[in-house]
Amino acid sequence: MDDPEERFTALYDRHYRAVLGYALLRAEHGVAEDVCSETFLVAWRRLDELPEPVLPWLLGVSRNLLAKQRDSRGRRQALVDRIAALSNERDTVAWDVADHVVDRTTALAALATLPEQDVEAMALASWHGLPPEQAATVMGCSTRTYNVRLHRARKRLSRALRAEPAAGAGAGAGAGAGVGTSARARRPRTAEHGQRFAEEA
Repeated sequence: MDDPEERFTALYDRHYRAVLGYALLRAEHGVAEDVCSETFLVAWRRLDELPEPVLPWLLGVSRNLLAKQRDSRGRRQALVDRIAALSNERDTVAWDVADHVVDRTTALAALATLPEQDVEAMALASWHGLPPEQAATVMGCSTRTYNVRLHRARKRLSRALRAEPAAGAGAGAGAGAGVGTSARARRPRTAEHGQRFAEEA
């Protein structure tokens, strides 16, 4: 394909949803759309220099553009909030409603305790399905560094998920025996659902 416009159109059609999805994890819809548009503008200007595979490069550009638009305060919580906002409908369809409410609350509370880099490293692997070398390109680090970050992030999330039910146990101690038994019976399955995010390869 020699025509630049055809090459760019093919690039745009193939990767637009992935770039917008990544931006939506970190920004409101209007900002995400602007960042996505600017990302592809950069790609158009550097069309003859684009690497293969190109998606990690596009996500890296998007990440840099987003970083210019906000300071570091609250970025971790903002990322968790975006995951929460974007996962509602899909998770409601995919999970049993009762388990969904308990599991989602537990998982999001655990994610909120992690550094922003941890959440992003896991999102690139689990949400976007990027292999380590491509995720490392997005985060601007070596593959080895990314693998270490991802490993540590998953361990921290696993610990946080195990701690969440324990923290909630005291709050339910004063409830009736039937309620307490039901909550305890549900916890192992809750932890299993929540840990999928930590264990996905």
